[in-house]
Amino acid sequence: MKIDVVKVAKLANLPLSSEEEEKYSDQLSRILDYIDKLNEVDTKSVESTFNVTDLSNTTREDATVASLSQEEALSNAPKKKENFFETKGIFDNE
Repeated sequence: MKIDVVKVAKLANLPLSSEEEEKYSDQLSRILDYIDKLNEVDTKSVESTFNVTDLSNTTREDATVASLSQEEALSNAPKKKENFFETKGIFDNE
């Protein structure tokens, strides 16, 4: 399976050299091929494992804590617009 590493890197805002693009493309392709092989394994008779630690009901007490005000949250934002964070668009038309 082939994945477009250049597009993924652009979406993640990661600068990659051409050597890195080739390296990561190969690595991701091999990982996806391995996952395809795992999908071929017959696991119908294997019982599902959802918890490997034998722990149950490991929850914490729900407590309210003070949080940032909107002004504090936006105080270090590089760009803001109408009391919201502003980011670059990820679609072609933005």
